[in-house]
Amino acid sequence: MQRKILHIILCVAALALTGGRAEAQRITTTSQVIDCGQVLFRKPVTAHFELTNEGEGTFTIKSVDTSCGCTEVEYPKGIISENKPFVISATYDAKQMGHFEKFIDIYTSGASLPYTLTMRGIVVEEIKDFEGNYPFLLGRIKADATSIMFDDVAKGENPTQEIHIMNGTSEMITPAVLRLPEYLRADISPSSIPPGKPGVLYLTLLTEKLQHPGLVQATIYLGQRNTDKLTEDKKIAVEAIMLPSFGAVTDQQLVYMPKMKISDTEIDMGSLEGKKRRKATVTIENLGRTDLEIIRVQSFTEGLTLELPDNVLSPGESVKLRVTADMKLMKSVKEKPRILLISNDPRMAKTIIEVNIY
Repeated sequence: MQRKILHIILCVAALALTGGRAEAQRITTTSQVIDCGQVLFRKPVTAHFELTNEGEGTFTIKSVDTSCGCTEVEYPKGIISENKPFVISATYDAKQMGHFEKFIDIYTSGASLPYTLTMRGIVVEEIKDFEGNYPFLLGRIKADATSIMFDDVAKGENPTQEIHIMNGTSEMITPAVLRLPEYLRADISPSSIPPGKPGVLYLTLLTEKLQHPGLVQATIYLGQRNTDKLTEDKKIAVEAIMLPSFGAVTDQQLVYMPKMKISDTEIDMGSLEGKKRRKATVTIENLGRTDLEIIRVQSFTEGLTLELPDNVLSPGESVKLRVTADMKLMKSVKEKPRILLISNDPRMAKTIIEVNIY
């Protein structure tokens, strides 16, 4: 952490010295971070960073700084021409067990700010592969799941879930997650996976990027590389439910808070055949001593229309939630239809209504 803070301070200071002006140098790379995955203890590992000079003019690498003496770097010593690709190789000695994250700062003649590369991984005594099955295919990548659910998450939490993957091709791949929304972070370990070898996709939910409690849904794609086309067979469905923040509520405080009563948590909409639309109602009542707020009413799937005339109920008041199912749209829905209610009642902050359609 201290290393990261120091690097930010140095960059800001250098930017101030240049007056914030843009510089001609432009270095690009396929990956500024390389995850080495599991590395055997005392077996040095090397990360090869492929870079290109896409700036105006040539430059030379003046010096290279690493975050510790445990990392050695090889880099071109001559002039790097415009549009010329080059490789920087960093080798970590793996003499310390556990996770590692090493930074390599590249100082060139074309810029006052360093260009930073990162290599990371975990040093282990024995490499252990995933022992489960891979029943799904994401393109030609085998996977143990094609969906992720972050349930009952609070603001400020950043939970991580995993999808185990295996390279099902006959060539080395560098998997990439495409169409990633700003509230998700994806990490793949290792960054490059040989044929027939496993890896892990880590998805982290960044709740500070979510504006409101409730349901968010996204479709992301896993490609063999970051230039892959977005196709249906590469889709991963991601859902997250963030709850309201109540803090620590005592029993005494609970007595004076809203209390929601709901008539049904399961409704029967009947058969898909026959009528174009089918309707049902759910009664919501406030049995508490302060106002009940229905913060969010959402459907997990398309085909359901939800109408709530009033979302704030005074003590003793009730309201009817009207549910309309479009039977034509429901025929194409693969998941079981459900409705989500988020309220300011700590006892029932989240309520799921199951919708039965035959």
